[in-house]
Amino acid sequence: MFKVLITDRISDSGLRALYEHPLFTVDKQIGLSHLDLVSIIKHYDALIVRSQTEVTGEVIQQASRLQVIARAGVGVDNIDVKAATRKGIIVINAPGANTIAATEHTLAMLLAVARNLPQAHRITTEGEWNRGAFQGVELYRKTLGIIGMGKIGTEVAKRAKSFGMEVLGFDPYFTEERAAKLGIKKATLDEIAVFSDFITLHTPLTNATENLIDEAFLQKVKPGVRLINCARGGIIDEDALVAAVGEGRVAGAALDVFQTEPPTNQGLLGNPRIVMTPHLGASTVEAQEKVAEEVSTEIIEILEKKVIRHAVNMPQMTNEALQNLQPYLRLGEQIGQLVIQLLNDAPDKVEIDYYGDLIKEDTDLISRSMIKGLLTHHLGDSVNLINALHLLNEQGVPHTVRKNTKNKGFANYLEMTVHHGEESACIGATVLNGYGERIVKINQYRIDVKPERHLLFINHHDMPGIIGKVGALLGDQQINIGTMQVGRTDIGGNAIMVLTLDKPIYGNVLKELTAIEGLREAQLLEAK
Repeated sequence: MFKVLITDRISDSGLRALYEHPLFTVDKQIGLSHLDLVSIIKHYDALIVRSQTEVTGEVIQQASRLQVIARAGVGVDNIDVKAATRKGIIVINAPGANTIAATEHTLAMLLAVARNLPQAHRITTEGEWNRGAFQGVELYRKTLGIIGMGKIGTEVAKRAKSFGMEVLGFDPYFTEERAAKLGIKKATLDEIAVFSDFITLHTPLTNATENLIDEAFLQKVKPGVRLINCARGGIIDEDALVAAVGEGRVAGAALDVFQTEPPTNQGLLGNPRIVMTPHLGASTVEAQEKVAEEVSTEIIEILEKKVIRHAVNMPQMTNEALQNLQPYLRLGEQIGQLVIQLLNDAPDKVEIDYYGDLIKEDTDLISRSMIKGLLTHHLGDSVNLINALHLLNEQGVPHTVRKNTKNKGFANYLEMTVHHGEESACIGATVLNGYGERIVKINQYRIDVKPERHLLFINHHDMPGIIGKVGALLGDQQINIGTMQVGRTDIGGNAIMVLTLDKPIYGNVLKELTAIEGLREAQLLEAK
């Protein structure tokens, strides 16, 4: 018998498959304290939670027979996924079950902010009759800009068209072909800012999207625009939004998610032009039934059939296999994270090449780790080793994996090349016995760099004095250099410089660097 523990409120009808299965018993204990969960978790094979239960490292440490942690929803911020992975516990979620609920809530917020519905409701129920105070605007023939054309953004676009709206879509992986099929226009972020009457957000929260809607963006918007965010808190700079609403540049906003939940920003709370709901995007009867059904079905498949569909962490493997692969998995993910930043755009083609001893190995997990690192830049933590290839295919990006017999001068060597139109970026790397992971090629330049959290990549003219000027400038800014490597093709020609830094650098420092004579480009590359 498999024992399943449920600690948050989850639809019983959606759990029917577990309740009725002869090999499963279900124990529902809502609102357990952390100590109580730590005490009893050792008795269970599977745990189902929503967002209320914190599945900490301490809980996982005591989970001696736990095989699956299921999040009845999308986000797994309340689960220590790394601790679960180390313990060999599979973490799953239900990524598609909330799509319709979140889509419809977005449309509800769109209408609410267009017609001032919550404000009008409030004063009417208080006994005041004031029709003139709440003149709204129509959606018909207005332009809706959608930032993030994944499943939810796509469904919003379909429904917005039924209102007679013109729709602009932006996404790093959004193509002209997909736009044409949907009957909408592919746009840039700047075009969405300039031309949209309404803007709705449907992206994950990543380094690239944090504070995406900031003061600079809001300075570009069409006067009177209205913003909707039912995606993730942190995509909008709340202080910048409050200021823009106060100045009248933004006519109103509708927010379901916030930087801090519950929200504490006093500029938002009580603002008559901002509609707010308490993270209700997935709160429908149907959505909760769907997430319960999905996780129930997958728990049965994992425990009974050993089939995994929506794992958000690495699948189980032997300790020996994990130990052998670990340096390459880590290196592969770092290569993916770095090469996409060099390209500075979404790829339309990906190439992976292996040389040396690696051509004899099963490199599927290494390839997945590289693609995971690549996609995480735009798609965030939704990407994992299980779904990386699926998500790449979903974005319509072809990839090629080749095993080459040609000698590259290393016992093992792996290379990733990404293309966007005529532009491309390439990183080659190896694992050296006794020295660990090394980046040994960036584009056409030979180099020797240990992957670090913060890398400063500089493209410059090979001329005397540049290295000293770069070091002096960083020293003046109290930025410590760990290592510095230089690569060039010809004396006096093009060259690159790669520095490992102890901390990140920001816009002003990069601008000062590019002001150095002969220095063409300075870019901070970050790898986790």
